Amino acid sequence: MAGVADFPFRLITRQAGCVFAFSEMISAKALAYRSKNTLRMIPSNPADRPIGLQLLGEDEVSLGKALELANSFGFELIDFNAACPVGKVTAKGAGAALLKAPAKLERLLKIMVRGAEAPVTLKIRAGWDERSVNAKNIALLAQDAGINALFIHGRTRVQGYRGRVDYAVIKEVKQALQIPVIASGDCLSPQLVKKMFDETGCDGVAVARGALGNPWIFRDIQEYLKNGIVPERPSLDETANTMTRHLNLCIGEKGERRGVMLFRKYFVWYIRGLAEIRHYKEKAFKAATLQEMTALIEEIRRSEKKIIIPPY
Repeated sequence: MAGVADFPFRLITRQAGCVFAFSEMISAKALAYRSKNTLRMIPSNPADRPIGLQLLGEDEVSLGKALELANSFGFELIDFNAACPVGKVTAKGAGAALLKAPAKLERLLKIMVRGAEAPVTLKIRAGWDERSVNAKNIALLAQDAGINALFIHGRTRVQGYRGRVDYAVIKEVKQALQIPVIASGDCLSPQLVKKMFDETGCDGVAVARGALGNPWIFRDIQEYLKNGIVPERPSLDETANTMTRHLNLCIGEKGERRGVMLFRKYFVWYIRGLAEIRHYKEKAFKAATLQEMTALIEEIRRSEKKIIIPPY
């Protein structure tokens, strides 16, 4: 969710029922050197709580320094990312590459546990590839290092976000640990979230891509797990109201020009499932002002077509 789960996005999802959120993934080295761009990603608004900080890194010294600064912000939780599959991350030995270096990962986790004032968690994947699915061993190592909970995505690094989620490996990890296990991967609908709980016995789920253009998924999940009912998709009027709030938050955070440019990708996600999506997408990526983007949102509001969330 790097470049996606920023402050405006988090506020919108919280208004729709998200009870806990993470910052965008933050480089420990950049934080240690107090990069201005990185510091801007640190939330400070009471409305954006409770929140966890997700750190990415492979260098022990910079991780220790980053924790010193992170502690001053009072995060409710600090997560270490050993799951990111992006090539430019793994090429540096960070993210999912650490699944191939258990001893190094253990050292980094001990630094985290020793230096963090908040509870520490770890996010991993099933393994690097299908020949090295080692999530259980990594999870046990992490538990011994003192982490408080584990997040696991049920795909390997090589899979990225393709192919099937391996529910069995998540279940194996859950059964092996005494600490909470939070599962992720294809939590794209209330039904799939329930399947994750049923298939794995996990203690919680993490929703990521499922919230793109559909912040109401958090409300829908809670209703489905409680009553077995999936609420109807919000009306075009409610969708347009949410888009307008999101647009204004982006502009308030980045200024009109950058805010509108930032909002373009969210606009496309909001209207996914609308028949005329190509027409609206082309117009959205030409919009450069608040007035132009607002006019396009109002065009969506007046549309006689219904937005239909694609089946998963």
